[in-house]
Amino acid sequence: MSTEVGIPVDSIAFTMQTEKSFEEVCSALEETSPQNNFRVLAIHDVQETLKEKGFDREPIRIIEVCNAGFAHKALNQDAHVSLFMPCKFVVAENNGKVSVTLGRPSMINMVLPESGLGDLAQEVEDKLIGIMKQVL
Repeated sequence: MSTEVGIPVDSIAFTMQTEKSFEEVCSALEETSPQNNFRVLAIHDVQETLKEKGFDREPIRIIEVCNAGFAHKALNQDAHVSLFMPCKFVVAENNGKVSVTLGRPSMINMVLPESGLGDLAQEVEDKLIGIMKQVL
């Protein structure tokens, strides 16, 4: 008998649904993140990238954001945290429903428990969830 061991998705991701359109949510995240001291570093249009390769899928965009102050503090504590940077919002549309998912910064503490980044990661996560709530 095989037993599958894994991390519950809720411990690594925070998701919210919205009635807003896909484009409206993407635009709002791009506008609201800098207003909350998170710079938008990159936007990956996964749907478009896959379309170029002949694959069809519903809209999905990854919006990478960073707060330089938080990044500096985290890197000074443990440079391995760079494996989880920058923070990402994933906006997806499935069957007409739009959701935003945040990769939880607090999960860094599960992967790097000796880093001492638990409090800082939770602070970053709280701020990013605040941005999501503002937008949605």
